[in-house]
Amino acid sequence: MSLNAINTATAGLQAVQAQIGLVSQNIANVNTVGYVKRVQSPVSQNDGTGVNSGTVSRILNATSQKQLRLETSGAAYTNTAANVATQLDALYGVPGSSTSLDGVLNGYTQSLQALANDPSVSSVRATVASNAATLAGRIGTIADGIQTLRTGMESQIAGDVKSAGSLLKSIAQLNVKIVAANGLGASPDLLDQRDQAINQLSQYMDVQANAVGDGSITVMTQSGVTLVDHGTAASLGFDSRTVLGPSNLYSADAGTSGVGTITATTPGGARIDLIATGALRSGSLAAAVTARDDTLVQAQRQLDELAAGLAQSTTDRTVSAPGGTAIDITGLKAGNRIAITLAGGIQVSLVASDTGAVSFKPGDIDSTSATGFSLPTPAQVQANTTDAALSQSITTALRSNTNLGNAYSATVSGGKLTITYAGTATGAAIAQVGATITVPSSASDTKSTANNAEMALFVDSGRTNGLYTGSFDGGSQLTGFAQRIALNPAIKADTSTLVLSSPTTQSGDATRPQRILAGLTTNTHTFSAASGIGGVRAPFTTSAADFALRIIDAQGANAASSQSLDEGQQIALATAQSRFSSESGVKIDEEMANLIQLQTAYGANARVLTAARDMLDTLLRI
Repeated sequence: MSLNAINTATAGLQAVQAQIGLVSQNIANVNTVGYVKRVQSPVSQNDGTGVNSGTVSRILNATSQKQLRLETSGAAYTNTAANVATQLDALYGVPGSSTSLDGVLNGYTQSLQALANDPSVSSVRATVASNAATLAGRIGTIADGIQTLRTGMESQIAGDVKSAGSLLKSIAQLNVKIVAANGLGASPDLLDQRDQAINQLSQYMDVQANAVGDGSITVMTQSGVTLVDHGTAASLGFDSRTVLGPSNLYSADAGTSGVGTITATTPGGARIDLIATGALRSGSLAAAVTARDDTLVQAQRQLDELAAGLAQSTTDRTVSAPGGTAIDITGLKAGNRIAITLAGGIQVSLVASDTGAVSFKPGDIDSTSATGFSLPTPAQVQANTTDAALSQSITTALRSNTNLGNAYSATVSGGKLTITYAGTATGAAIAQVGATITVPSSASDTKSTANNAEMALFVDSGRTNGLYTGSFDGGSQLTGFAQRIALNPAIKADTSTLVLSSPTTQSGDATRPQRILAGLTTNTHTFSAASGIGGVRAPFTTSAADFALRIIDAQGANAASSQSLDEGQQIALATAQSRFSSESGVKIDEEMANLIQLQTAYGANARVLTAARDMLDTLLRI
């Protein structure tokens, strides 16, 4: 019996010693990131004379781990989005300050009001020209900042793709080691390393991990793209661009895309564009792509629309009349538009072109069908041509439109356009015909015998300081106009043209100053739905000054909303981390209690050995 007691006590000592070592390891790694609590459950020996140490296992809640990864992806997404929104809002300046966009706009508006009140003072005219130049420069500076942010997102995507690719390779390599170490019975350290790699990967993209019977795991995006299969990892690629500009936009066609795209060559050999397929739904990569291709592109469009509104506020004249009534389209230029509204609610836009071969892109023109504000692609009419040719061009454009047909025809005589409908359908009758015409013949057309109040205060510096007309010939003039808008050099050289519209205009005539002021603060301009101001389904009509304030409000609201969303998501992440830690992490109090119990058990086994030794000594003395 004494031998059995010795064997049992010895086995017990060994088992307890192993458990004490494991508890010590748990305590030593209480602050180690990714460390999961280990336990060891002794098992009875086959002959019933003692216990074996048993295997070491991790206390892991798979549900909590899955939730932790989802919240990690979400937190990375909202954090990136909030940072971009905050930086974007900061570009517009502190509202009310002299250097903010609204402050500069207010300074320009006030100088125009002073000019309208007293147009004969040269210093007032000089202040208007200076403030106009400052406003144009401020818009350009903000737009440049937006493209800098887009370039930063491009760089961040490149870095995140590289890091994610390295993690995928690491996970695949750990799969191989774990399988070689007897699968699920593998070293807990290897399992911890793999779990931590997946947790880190979830910061970049939303992933899910599924266990395989041999102990390896398969890693997939939430959308179903396989990234790791056993010992093979997908290869991630990103064709980064160095510097982005307003025209550098994403396209699913890699050959025409102006920005980089993320591709994955899966373990099965398939090559997938992760952006085009929408495979990335969360994580910092998805947030950076959204910022680069949506949020910041829309911000650029808002500034382009604002710049266009400012330029056209002093150059364009809008005319309209009921159907069948002539409107004056004298001076029709490329980019000018003719709008027809039918009695049934359909709106049709015709865009003038000098080439007749314009290619429109989504968002270039707001158009509509009978059910909403989404027109078919606008037809084109030829500008700068004879009345007869223009009549034929507009008629052809009308009849080629799917919402119209052969019952519509146009006649131009002496620069006057009349559109008629020869059909009988009530809803197809013409309710209204309108046109927006750029009045000056050129940027230098500031004084003429026509005595027009319209003049080019702002010009397109990228097109040899030419007029801004919204032309699509050779590409959209609107794209990047925020970077190119500038004070007309002719105005800078002679500020008297802010008042003198003809050689005979009196220096105290307030007609032109009042027209410029009204163009900024009173006259309405239609801004594209692509700007996101006033809704994303319909164009928005307001003054240029009001549109600028709405941009500032929208960016401020977006920054506040993004920050609030991020704060909520960070709380959700902290909750998931706390839950996972409470279930799978090391708790010092528990480990110390276990250590006391193990020390007691160790002492009990030791006493058995001591008693057995004393008994043997006594027997040997007999």
